[in-house]
Amino acid sequence: MISLIVTLKVKEGKMDEAVQALKEAVPRVKAAEPGCIEYIPHTVRGESNTIIFYEKYRDKDALKIHSANLVKSLEKLLPLLEPGMDIKTCYEIVE
Repeated sequence: MISLIVTLKVKEGKMDEAVQALKEAVPRVKAAEPGCIEYIPHTVRGESNTIIFYEKYRDKDALKIHSANLVKSLEKLLPLLEPGMDIKTCYEIVE
């Protein structure tokens, strides 16, 4: 299994719109990508413009599918974000 920890920065004043965009997008991603096991966005206490995703994929192929769909899946969210994101790719020690 492959997990991602992704940190995004939301533009000032756009967090409510970002949260709404995620509420719409996350169920669609989970429904369209059977290899996506977890896709959970989080806000961060004390950081008003940060969203952290915990994502878990069955294998490399599932992650490739997700990556190929990303722009379409998050089309409403992407314009609300600051440029750049921090992505940590993690591999489970025990599966």
